[in-house]
Amino acid sequence: MTASVPSLSDLSDEARSLLKTQSIELPSWAFGNSGTRFRVFTTAGVPRDPYEKIDDVAQVNKYTGITPRVSLHIPWDKVDDYEALRKHAEDQGVTIGNINSNVFQDEDYKLGSLTNSNERIRRKAIDHHLECIDIMRATGSPALKIWLADGTNYPGQDSIRARQDRLADSLAEIYAALDDDQELVLEYKFFEPAFYHTDVPDWGTSLVHCLALGDRAKVVLDTGHHAPGTNIEFIVAQLLRLGRLGAFDFNSRFYADDDLIVGAADPYQLFRIMNEIVSAGALAPDSGVNFMLDQCHNLEEKIPGEIRSATNVQEATAKALLVDREALDQAQRAGDVLAANDILVDAFNTDVRPLLAELREAQGLAPDPMKAFLESGYLDKIRSERVGGTAAGWGA
Repeated sequence: MTASVPSLSDLSDEARSLLKTQSIELPSWAFGNSGTRFRVFTTAGVPRDPYEKIDDVAQVNKYTGITPRVSLHIPWDKVDDYEALRKHAEDQGVTIGNINSNVFQDEDYKLGSLTNSNERIRRKAIDHHLECIDIMRATGSPALKIWLADGTNYPGQDSIRARQDRLADSLAEIYAALDDDQELVLEYKFFEPAFYHTDVPDWGTSLVHCLALGDRAKVVLDTGHHAPGTNIEFIVAQLLRLGRLGAFDFNSRFYADDDLIVGAADPYQLFRIMNEIVSAGALAPDSGVNFMLDQCHNLEEKIPGEIRSATNVQEATAKALLVDREALDQAQRAGDVLAANDILVDAFNTDVRPLLAELREAQGLAPDPMKAFLESGYLDKIRSERVGGTAAGWGA
């Protein structure tokens, strides 16, 4: 398959089906105000509560057709009636996805949460996760997503080994509270905010804890959570091989965890990652992998930022589906290094935008999601209506 193949008809039936059923979860926090470490910037029309966040999620799905779920963050998205929130989402054509815990913005967690040496604080952190499991039941969420800011800044500040033991015990209690149809997914991040050591710094540490917990504990891979030069597609391939990739968070970075629009810094890396996902069959709806955007939009408008992100992933996916697998296998077996590489490069260089426009029109969608949204008048509507109250943002 070469760069001259832009038509939907050139895809196999299976590839067309995978594109049609592709789905990406959106983070509720992407629609709130965010910024740098020095300031949170404001944007007119930002949601003031989880209901308005869901309304904006529904707009992205309306124009892309591939973002039918929203991930909630507790306590940022706390409401009095989660059944009502679930119904509101369903009325908007979306469902509640993962529930994210938050044990990094409370004064008690200054020295750690699930790893803290203080039993009272550790109990508080565990109880918060048990609360999140109750919210999962009320919203129909399939998974509890845990990211910890736990770690130390100085050698000797705490026992690295003891913190791992406390983490294992805390996770075991949380995991035991899950229902049989619920999963726990554990995220990792190699640094920040802890600078000497981080308690879950890499996929290996996350995997070790998940293996100890059971089959319904899996690893979360975030593309921004790695040291420069890390081969992320290798980690993807290994976790898929082990059946332990539970969630995949898309974003892009130039230096650290920048949370920029996915594909902004290195679109070829995004393609390489999607190539591994496609080749392993992990794009199928029943693969068990939850794909999600994990981004904050500091400079750009929130909804357009999410639309661009979703279509970037869709384009990388279409290119990965254009890879001639049979020819690639033959070249690899023959040891033809350049021919094998050319097959991937040809697929990456293919302009799939006409193909995806054709797909959207076949599904009754506008061929250009961004253009259609900007012409809809929705941004002007929310800017004029969402006046007063407290805009959602970091910590809200």
